[in-house]
Amino acid sequence: MLITLKLDIVSDISCPWCIIGYKALQQALSTLEPDITADISWQPFELNPAMPAEGQDIVEHLTDKYGINTAQIEQNRAMIRERGLALGYTFSNSDGGRIYNTFDAHRLLYWAKQFGKQSQLKLAFFDLYFKQSGNPSDHQQLLTVVASVGLDIQAASRVLDSAQYEQEVRERQSFYHSQGISSVPAVIINDKHLISGGQPADVFEKALKEIASQH
Repeated sequence: MLITLKLDIVSDISCPWCIIGYKALQQALSTLEPDITADISWQPFELNPAMPAEGQDIVEHLTDKYGINTAQIEQNRAMIRERGLALGYTFSNSDGGRIYNTFDAHRLLYWAKQFGKQSQLKLAFFDLYFKQSGNPSDHQQLLTVVASVGLDIQAASRVLDSAQYEQEVRERQSFYHSQGISSVPAVIINDKHLISGGQPADVFEKALKEIASQH
């Protein structure tokens, strides 16, 4: 019997563990097919909601936010690079760069859901930031990504030039904060089971199997 699990993935596009977690989840789902599939929705979470448009140097940001030194930052980066490569994902910006505001990207992701292109757009935004060292707060760069996944660039431009979906995105963020989500990625299965962090594929596989067996 085919079982489809509802998965809400709370994440930010500038979070390396979010793409690592998703790649591991994909690996787990490919192992479980065709018996278990997933209906995935991406939910907004801003790691740095107060970040200005020009962004901040990433080393400076991590030092300020977490109180860690450059040696610790490089150690973390090496671990992220290694985990990414093991899952077939290369972090091209792992030697530096800037951190940016991602709110408008989340508005576009909310908009893309209605066209069945949310996952494609999310993955393309990850690539913009982690592979192309792009700026996800720059409207032109966002529109280029929108076009690359076959979405209407004029409609996306109208979203960006207005306040459309601002309230909806803020409400979704507030909801997940109220549910105790304070770090990402957070994968919520069938509205009641939570898997936190960029877990390995076998952790996802075991959890999904167990939850599916309850159907």
